[in-house]
Amino acid sequence: MEENIFQQRIDLSGLNRSMDAIREEIGKVIVGQHKMLDLLMIGLLSDGHILIEGVPGVAKTLTAKLMAKVIDVDFSRIQFTPDLMPSDVIGTSVFNPREGDFNFKKGPVFSNIVLIDEINRAPAKTQAALFEVMEERQITVDGVTHEMRFPFVILATQNPVEQEGTYRLPEAQLDRFIFKIDVQYPTLSEEISILANQNGKAQTQLLADANKILSAIEIQQYRTLIQSIVVEPRLIEFIAKIVSETRNNPALFLGASPRASLAILKASKANAAIKGRDFVTPEDIIEVVNPVLRHRIILTPEKEMEGVTPDDLIDNILKSLEVPR
Repeated sequence: MEENIFQQRIDLSGLNRSMDAIREEIGKVIVGQHKMLDLLMIGLLSDGHILIEGVPGVAKTLTAKLMAKVIDVDFSRIQFTPDLMPSDVIGTSVFNPREGDFNFKKGPVFSNIVLIDEINRAPAKTQAALFEVMEERQITVDGVTHEMRFPFVILATQNPVEQEGTYRLPEAQLDRFIFKIDVQYPTLSEEISILANQNGKAQTQLLADANKILSAIEIQQYRTLIQSIVVEPRLIEFIAKIVSETRNNPALFLGASPRASLAILKASKANAAIKGRDFVTPEDIIEVVNPVLRHRIILTPEKEMEGVTPDDLIDNILKSLEVPR
């Protein structure tokens, strides 16, 4: 009975229709990868930037482009390369001889959804140019602050750090991504479907056929709605315990920050909302813990040598804690 009262109090029907429509639209092109699509939508509703990692050719960039296409906002793409300068990303001041003054020319990061392709192929100086805009949604150049328009989301793709020509992203930058999504190779049946779906079709046509589903106003409304999702105190304590365990674990050189706790809280509320519930369950939290934490923790060199992965360690932490019921 209580559940029904909650359901009437917070109407999630519009949000759920939009999410289903996005899944259907992207699913016309992307086969499988259901977890990635859900995490992309959760990240969008949680006002978070998203890092997508996978080997070349697993449709990371195509998925990000499609996500931008189904949302009726401005989109820009920046290809990160080793010779890219900060001014190539955020913009630069250009001298105007007529007025005898400098005018700021905005860079491609001034958009709503910004796809940064192969983000870990640019050096640290260029990465640092993103610190302020990712956290504060603004850029300061020559003492003047330029606000970003709503919404502002960075979708960044990267190749595994073991690949040639890649740089490890600074910890301060990684912490600004709400999720790191690991994209795996498709299964045999999925690969057959990919070949059948795209046989005789150009990628530009697949993108052109995608319909716009969400507007900026709807995103703002849905984000406001999600803030009202109910999270019981015992579940807030569960989130805090998970993050605290990463700081006290002897297998970790670096644990997660309070920003990670807030990311789990926001993401679990959005996860509940896209499932049609206005209250968070322990499962909503557990489903988002790995994507939120895997890029924020650093294993000790000994554990890395043993072949332990961040996901292995997060799973062990979850197993060691009592799940509130």
